[in-house]
Amino acid sequence: MEHETASGQLEALGNPIRLRIYRMLVRAGEEGMAVGGLQERVAMPASTLSHHCKKLLETGLITRERRGTTLICRAHYPAMHALIGYLADECCADSGSSASRGEH
Repeated sequence: MEHETASGQLEALGNPIRLRIYRMLVRAGEEGMAVGGLQERVAMPASTLSHHCKKLLETGLITRERRGTTLICRAHYPAMHALIGYLADECCADSGSSASRGEH
């Protein structure tokens, strides 16, 4: 994963409303959630919800599918796992260095 991708995803999730929406979609599982149901849960105007979903969609964190007249949003789990991996991959990589011990 590139810095720019991770940065954009973290920026999207840095908004409390988008983070709440994203967590709802993660909890919904593979079947996702209809936008109407999501709107009821977050209690916001459709246009505001659309703005937040668009940002999550643009960063690849969610997918959207039309089923007839219904829009279904889903967490894009590969993107979520990639972001988590990006954050954790180098955990403690420099723990043996003098910088991590406070030495200069």
